[in-house]
Amino acid sequence: MKLSEIKTHLGTLEQIAFQLPNGELVPEHFHVTEVGKISKHFIDCGGTVRKEEVVNFQLWEADDYNHRLHPEKLVSIIELSERLLEIGDLNIEVEYQGTTIGKYGLNFDGKNFLLTSTLTDCLAKDKCGIPEEKPRVKLSELIQNNANSCAPGSGCC
Repeated sequence: MKLSEIKTHLGTLEQIAFQLPNGELVPEHFHVTEVGKISKHFIDCGGTVRKEEVVNFQLWEADDYNHRLHPEKLVSIIELSERLLEIGDLNIEVEYQGTTIGKYGLNFDGKNFLLTSTLTDCLAKDKCGIPEEKPRVKLSELIQNNANSCAPGSGCC
């Protein structure tokens, strides 16, 4: 999800809820403790220089049960961050601490913001020798396709 999209969604909500990939909701007394721009400048395993930028939201739960972040407050935090940090309409990454700090993508289901699992990937598969995945074959299809061939113990070989 891009920054412009979350602002649009926040404009339609009366309260904010973030849902973890396992279906649990982040406790409603969470805070967004950081909105920032993360720049990553790196070389992939194939030797290509790359740059990536994302907007990072850090969610944190405190023992402060009397306050709840309202949509208009989060929009004002985002807009302040856009101005002061010169953040463009970038993709959003969310940090949230469970047993470890997790990094998530972000979607919206019309009611809740969904924290989506992210995966690592090789960006230079064609250069670093990772073989392509072999096609999967169903055993039942193999038996049907080889119906006219010799079977072990049939005496045809």
